[in-house]
Amino acid sequence: MRIALFILAIIAPTQLAHAQVMYGTGTALDGDTLDIGQERVRLFGIDAVEAKQTCTRDNAEWACGDEAKQLLAELIAGQSLQCQHMDRDQFSRMVAVCNAGGRDVGKIMVDAGLAIALPQFSSAYVEIEEHARNRKAGIWNSTFATPSEFRAANPHAIPSPKNPKALAAPRYARQPQAGSGGGPSGVFYRNCNAARAAGAAPLYRGQPGYRPDMDGDNDGVACEPYRRR
Repeated sequence: MRIALFILAIIAPTQLAHAQVMYGTGTALDGDTLDIGQERVRLFGIDAVEAKQTCTRDNAEWACGDEAKQLLAELIAGQSLQCQHMDRDQFSRMVAVCNAGGRDVGKIMVDAGLAIALPQFSSAYVEIEEHARNRKAGIWNSTFATPSEFRAANPHAIPSPKNPKALAAPRYARQPQAGSGGGPSGVFYRNCNAARAAGAAPLYRGQPGYRPDMDGDNDGVACEPYRRR
């Protein structure tokens, strides 16, 4: 029993970290990276053209990367951002879904055709990218290298992973419990253990954080309390 409690004590803080929400004002570094306080945040599930990247449109060079940076800057200007922590990347940056004025800025970047969806991490932006392609929005009306191709060819053309300056300190909070009526639409829990650690379980179909793959018996209630056998 003591061993089980010791293991739980180690695991629980990690699970809570994935349910963490950060609030604060931000500064755009490129189309998918921003600074909030001393945190460098990478938008989850998307990859925007890099700030120094150019594309070719109508046989002319187009500063698509700078346009992506400017759009993100406009979206977050004067806004109190709400960022749902999803993970940490290899540069120790927080990877998060960020909302400004109640809008998912990642969705807007993809819809504008200035970022591509990363289906290996999230399916939330795949359909939005398809609509952008069909409308020939942004980069979909140009010749361009994917952001990953550009980074491979220009490793020094991306923002430093370090946090060189401190802005207004961000605020952190746990997700509201299920049924409280609060919480952003982009809430994500890696698994039921994370949802329970955040105090959000059980999750009902239609509530933020609910996913069918967490609802084993498909009864509309995910992460139900453990039942005695």
